[in-house]
Amino acid sequence: MWRILLVEDQTIVRQGLKVILEQDESIKVTHEAENGKQAVEILERYMVDFIMMDVRMPVMNGIEATRIIKQRWPDIKILILTTFNDDEYALQALREGANGFLLKTAEPDKLIEAVHSCMKGGLTLHDEVAAKVMPRLLQHAEKPAVEVNLSSRELKITKLVGEGLTNKEIANALFLSIGTVKNHLTQVLQKTGLRDRTQLAIFAVKHGIGDN
Repeated sequence: MWRILLVEDQTIVRQGLKVILEQDESIKVTHEAENGKQAVEILERYMVDFIMMDVRMPVMNGIEATRIIKQRWPDIKILILTTFNDDEYALQALREGANGFLLKTAEPDKLIEAVHSCMKGGLTLHDEVAAKVMPRLLQHAEKPAVEVNLSSRELKITKLVGEGLTNKEIANALFLSIGTVKNHLTQVLQKTGLRDRTQLAIFAVKHGIGDN
C-alpha cells in the first residue's frame, strides 16, 4: 500500500482528495499538511511514498517544498496540483524535480491514475497545462553533458519515456523485465548527464528521439 501525504492549505479540499484517493485499495493517506514547511517537518519524522501538493500555499509554497524534498528525499514522488492559470508554477515545479502536475478540476479517476503512473515511473502531465508548459520547458531543457552514444535499445527506451510510458509499460512493449528497464534507464541517465526521468522525457522530445 502506498503512503500518501496531502499538502493543501484548504481543509475541505484535503478532505475531498482523501476520500477520492482512498477509494483505491492500494492508496492510504497517512499524513496531511497545510503548507510546504509542515510537509518537510512531517517527512523528518515519517516516510511516505507519494506527495500530492498544491502550489499556492502560505509559509512555504509547493515549488520551494518540492526543491527541498527532492534534494533530501529524491525517491519520493511528487504530483503538483494546479489551476489552469498556474502554468508558471507548473513549469518551476518540473524544473525542481516534480513527477507531474494535474489541474485541480481533474476527474477523480484521473487523480488515482496519476498516483499509479507516478509510482510506476511515469510522468503525469495534464493535457491542457502541458500544451502551454511543454514548449517553454523544451526551450530550456538541459542538454547532455557529453556526446551521447546510446545503444538501439537505450534509444527505444528513451523514446518511450518521452511518450510518457511507465517502466512496466516499457517492459511490456519491449518484452523486457522491469529490472532490465530500470538498469537501462540508469545507464541512459549516466550517458546523457541528465538528472532524472523528467529531464530525460524532455530530452527525448526536444531531440526527436524515435521520430525517424
